[in-house]
Amino acid sequence: MIYVDGENAVFGRTGTKIAKALIAGESVLLYNCEKMRLSGSLEVQKAKLVSHRSQVNKRDPTESPHWPRVPNLLVRRMLRGMLPWSSQRGRDAYKRLHVQIGAPAHIHEKITKMEAAKKELGQSFTILQLSQALGYQMR
Repeated sequence: MIYVDGENAVFGRTGTKIAKALIAGESVLLYNCEKMRLSGSLEVQKAKLVSHRSQVNKRDPTESPHWPRVPNLLVRRMLRGMLPWSSQRGRDAYKRLHVQIGAPAHIHEKITKMEAAKKELGQSFTILQLSQALGYQMR
């Protein structure tokens, strides 16, 4: 299993590394996902996600795409877009992905860690800020 710390990591760069490892057959645990960073404007990204959330299948509304507000589920859904979802290989890779809010207690004793892609960004925001803009409330 590969452990990835998402704190201050750029989502797109780290996501491609995670997707590549998943397709190769590895299991991946991404922790501190709410602290991952996205570049650009929060308002623009919020508008994109609101438009995704409002898409409805006219034939059967229950089959509409689901875009969650919770940070770990949102990151998992965004990583699904980086996998070949139409093939069985992509669906199996998606099952090997585990995303957590915060760091698990046993993480310090594990050996295998993937270095997250970290870079200085101009205008950026965290996944938690995006989730809160969509209506997520931490408890």
